[in-house]
Amino acid sequence: MNHSVMPDCISEDACIDHLLGAGCTKKVIAHSRAVRRVVADYTHDEAVIPCLARCGALLHDIGRSVTHDLDHAEAGGDICRERGIPELLSRIVECHLGAGQTSDECLQLGLTPRDAMPRTLSEKIVAHADNCVRGSSEIHIEERMIRIADLPRTKRKRTYRLALEMELFRS
Repeated sequence: MNHSVMPDCISEDACIDHLLGAGCTKKVIAHSRAVRRVVADYTHDEAVIPCLARCGALLHDIGRSVTHDLDHAEAGGDICRERGIPELLSRIVECHLGAGQTSDECLQLGLTPRDAMPRTLSEKIVAHADNCVRGSSEIHIEERMIRIADLPRTKRKRTYRLALEMELFRS
């Protein structure tokens, strides 16, 4: 498959323009660029659509332009749709928290009950890459696991399983 030109991809410069246009801070943009760098380690497999993963990484925190709470992923998906960003990218943004949220988990967290589980490879790569970045620095998954020690066991297991799955794609 020729992944070089995909109708659902936008340029990385356009992603940065969207972040700036939405009102994201330099700190959020620096974090997004760091996640983009981590994503690069996972896009060499022919099953991966590199432009989707790279753009998803850049856009994943666009919702932080309006909130820094858990609902920033939901807000980010909505912002992407409002801005006309393709649905495949909007879903990456919406599904990047931890290793995803089920509709029931969203409801329990006070979010709109929607399926926010990463299902496509690009969605999974971005969620994992975000787990491997703190601020603008890459961290090991072990550090992330320590930082989420207070989360329910099911979420910790899901995060670790996602990390294991994504290691199959790391170059």
